[in-house]
Amino acid sequence: MLTQIINAKVLTPQGWLENGSVLIEGNKIADVINCSRPVVGAKLVDAKGMVVAPGGVEIHVHGGGGRDFMEGTEEAFTVAVNAHLKHGTTSIFPTLSSSTVPMIEAAAEACTNLMKDPESPILGLHLEGHYFNLAMAGGQMPENIKNPDPNEYIPLIEKWPCIKRWDAAPELPGADEFGKFISSKGVLASIAHTQATYDDVHRAWESGYTHATHFYNAMTGVHKNREFKSEGTIESIYLHKDMTVEMICDGIHVPPVMLRMIYNIKGVERTCAITDALACAASSSNVAFDPRVIIEDGVCKLADRSALAGSIATMDRLIRTMVQKADIPLDDALRMISETPSKIMKVYDRKGSLEKGKDADIIILDDELNLRQVWQMGKIVEGTDKL
Repeated sequence: MLTQIINAKVLTPQGWLENGSVLIEGNKIADVINCSRPVVGAKLVDAKGMVVAPGGVEIHVHGGGGRDFMEGTEEAFTVAVNAHLKHGTTSIFPTLSSSTVPMIEAAAEACTNLMKDPESPILGLHLEGHYFNLAMAGGQMPENIKNPDPNEYIPLIEKWPCIKRWDAAPELPGADEFGKFISSKGVLASIAHTQATYDDVHRAWESGYTHATHFYNAMTGVHKNREFKSEGTIESIYLHKDMTVEMICDGIHVPPVMLRMIYNIKGVERTCAITDALACAASSSNVAFDPRVIIEDGVCKLADRSALAGSIATMDRLIRTMVQKADIPLDDALRMISETPSKIMKVYDRKGSLEKGKDADIIILDDELNLRQVWQMGKIVEGTDKL
């Protein structure tokens, strides 16, 4: 059956269609047209002049709805994913914090089983760690952190093709070999939880690391070494102009003025927005999977308040923060939750923009940037039909 969203301000790769339509057939976009004339036989959905944009592609999220992906069960995955679906995330890469190999195996099995559904919003697994600089552990579980070990990562990558991204600190022994191996297998290598110098970052770039995890968080900036200034990881990433970055856009992990600065320097093509949300996001629960974590001031912290530990943000909040607090243009903010992460994760052939033949993943936003409807693979997500 053909469905037509009419009277819409549609974001396309070419720009805005001020009075456009999106046609949906099955789970695909049948067409995007620059008029709202009803198509014969189509079921009409009146967007009433609201914004129609691609659904959010989340590449860094630990849980939601009271469940954490580290639980490693299909039930936990399903509850967490469904919680974020209702907030505009239509594609998702579930993320594990630093874990043991058995925990990774359990999560990879659950992820693989759920991905057998061709309409699943789950596109692959993201491993945040456990090859990190212990001094920059932040909210990570320190007992799981170690140097890269080929006896671990090679069998895991070869056994579980669902692993699509793996983060590490590039200054660690063996990190270069790790980056070269996983990138050769099509897995995104990302710099994270690190004290990397410029030389470390440059060597990482040469070894296949093309992305930086939660930019500005758990990494060094310019600092003093006795009486002399030294560059930090942040400045080194800026100088590698083609390296992509992700921002936690809750307005707390990175202040709005700095969100705008990152956007201004890196540009929309190399900057994406993430939630880095924990289990308590999109949930009435204030309990995190990690017992060390508390919720305070609208963010997750370690109980001793030594570090932030993740967010309680959802995709719709990211959009509002970027536009309303960081003064980022709406079209670019929407691209940073859809187009850019899709390109980073190499799924732009089917996700990340409203184009004929792509998956029908769509969000509709009102003037205050509140979600009024979410479509995932051509179906309205339950509980989001508020037109």
